[in-house]
Amino acid sequence: MILEVKNYSSKLNNKETQEAIKFTKDTFQKQLAKNLNLERVSAPLFVRKDTGLNDDLNGVERKVSFNIKAIPSLELEVVQSLAKWKRYALNEYGFLNHEGLYADMNAIRRDEDLDNLHSVYVDQWDWEKIILKEERNLDFLFNEVKKIFSALKYEEDEINKKYPCFSKKLPDDIFFISTSELEKLYPNLTRKERENKIAKEKKAVFLYQIGWPLTDNKPHDGRAADYDDYNLNGDIILYNRILDIAFEVSSMGIRVDENSLVKQLEYKNELFKLESPFSKAILNKSLPYTIGGGIGQSRLCMFFLEKAHIGEIQSSIWSDEDITALKKLNIFLL
Repeated sequence: MILEVKNYSSKLNNKETQEAIKFTKDTFQKQLAKNLNLERVSAPLFVRKDTGLNDDLNGVERKVSFNIKAIPSLELEVVQSLAKWKRYALNEYGFLNHEGLYADMNAIRRDEDLDNLHSVYVDQWDWEKIILKEERNLDFLFNEVKKIFSALKYEEDEINKKYPCFSKKLPDDIFFISTSELEKLYPNLTRKERENKIAKEKKAVFLYQIGWPLTDNKPHDGRAADYDDYNLNGDIILYNRILDIAFEVSSMGIRVDENSLVKQLEYKNELFKLESPFSKAILNKSLPYTIGGGIGQSRLCMFFLEKAHIGEIQSSIWSDEDITALKKLNIFLL
């Protein structure tokens, strides 16, 4: 569904936008790597289905799958994110405690509902870092969130210096609140309305502990049960004043250990996943304890370049009806 934006006009033309996208991405990823101690690595576009390495997202999205001429017996899947692959890579590449990696992740999410924020083409920075078992706590999580927010603040300063047409959008600090605290604060609102309200008030929010049920026995939002620890995860949400909504730019968290993996799979009635090579590696403790997440590249550019639609940032597929309707709103897609 298209969100209407009254009196919208892009502050950059298409050519200027392309230059600004590159500047935004280059600047942010360098600062993120510095703040989190990350090294850039190459990442797969697809993985073998039988490894269990693909991200299940909410568990209902269909993956894009295919086979290849050279090995026709293998079924391959286009990644939906690199959440599990990264943990393997840290181990295989010999990273040490408090060292991490990041990669450009490109994905196809064929069941995405298309709107101003969502496209079937996904591009994000996927990052992961090794931590100690005793660091699996909220204090450590919050400290890493603050490092990411510091990179966002740096990004805003650099963009606004280069492009004075843009204004300051981020507050001095990010606000932390759990899903249960947010529910108590706004018990009569829907989940999305709660996010919109707190984002508009605080401008930058880390909403944490997503996955376990709230008072109505439903989670705030869906999460795969086999990578984020539901007690130690969350979303970075900014207030998008162009669209007047909560604007998620990152989903992240401390990853499951051998105990939380079983507990969460049991809750989701997915204990069969314990038979996957990935789950077995966690249970036998052959993979490191990690923290990681994804940060939307097009989302970030959209936010800082004050665009009203993600199609102004990336080239994807849209219906003829949407293209016509958006033109009437002065929104021209790449």
